[in-house]
Amino acid sequence: MPKAHTAAEEDRHLMKHFNTTAVCLPSKHYMVDLSQRVKEIKTLVDEGKYFTINRARQYGKTTTLTVLKQILKTEYLVLSLDFQRVDHDVFENGATFSQAMSRLIMDAHEFEDVPVPEKTLSALEELNNSDPQKIKMDNLFRILKRWIKHSEQPIVLMIDEIDSVTNNQVFLDFLAQLRDGYIGRDTNSSPAFQSVILAGVTDVKHLNSRIPPENQHKVNSPWNIAADFDIDMSLSEDGIRGMLDEYEADHRTGMNTGEIAKSIREYTNGYPYLVSRICQKIDTDLVPGVFNSPHDAWTLYGVDEAVKKILSEPNNSLFESLTGKLTNYPTLRSQLRAILMRGETFAWLPYNEEQQQLFNVWVYPK
Repeated sequence: MPKAHTAAEEDRHLMKHFNTTAVCLPSKHYMVDLSQRVKEIKTLVDEGKYFTINRARQYGKTTTLTVLKQILKTEYLVLSLDFQRVDHDVFENGATFSQAMSRLIMDAHEFEDVPVPEKTLSALEELNNSDPQKIKMDNLFRILKRWIKHSEQPIVLMIDEIDSVTNNQVFLDFLAQLRDGYIGRDTNSSPAFQSVILAGVTDVKHLNSRIPPENQHKVNSPWNIAADFDIDMSLSEDGIRGMLDEYEADHRTGMNTGEIAKSIREYTNGYPYLVSRICQKIDTDLVPGVFNSPHDAWTLYGVDEAVKKILSEPNNSLFESLTGKLTNYPTLRSQLRAILMRGETFAWLPYNEEQQQLFNVWVYPK
């Protein structure tokens, strides 16, 4: 027979916990209050801006988009898509990409209750079933424009995991269509999305650096209409303290939440994954392994011990991602070694692909 759970175990199971995988949900996880950050992003949406949220991996992009989506739904129709859900071969050309976009929108209607009109669904279905040889990306955007024109609410397009794109030229063509709609919206009142939000690690402005030289003539800065996104995505000391206060209200460990929050912030610089990982380690791994009680674990010494455990983890997903960057970009690896070991300096080249990887990981988290 299955082992019966004690009342204490059942209570703990129902409580929130610290999460370091996928999206964080306020109803299930201890997390920093994102309301101020989301309020700032919503201002950009209200102003009709198109922009990109590009930050390092596990930096809270998807979690932020999830919270933002719920806030926006009170005023807008939000079409939230994820490029990680499609196969790489759909980026082969504009036709297969347009058909994949059609399927994503139809799935959003069927499984996520996005209110897409029947007429639009029928047009998308027809596009998806058409001969790819006869499809242009313009066919997809004509359907979208008709939907936008007759929609009772302005439509906001959100696309996560844009790094899944394997053919940059196809994606640049897609951005060019969005740009055309943005300009047409302001010059002749053509139907266009209220706002477009793209999220990923790579800055969309640097996609053209990976297009074969023979195709460079096709590039015309299609994302030069995007607004700057300079909203701080790191977690503040006050924000971390608020999260710990909520945890303390549930568990009553006796910790000094302000002191612990300051220490965690100093260790992580507010990197969301690392903040949650330290808390997760203290919460689940240090008692009884290192400390006799949560009261002893939630101390400055406990934070130090959690950091030691994280640094020695053999399968830390964030560290594996960073290590992969160093493997894929040997010049970056040698430059970092020279900077750290010998104190050397290098000229910053903003369109150098390898240095851009360093920019994504090191500069943005600050």
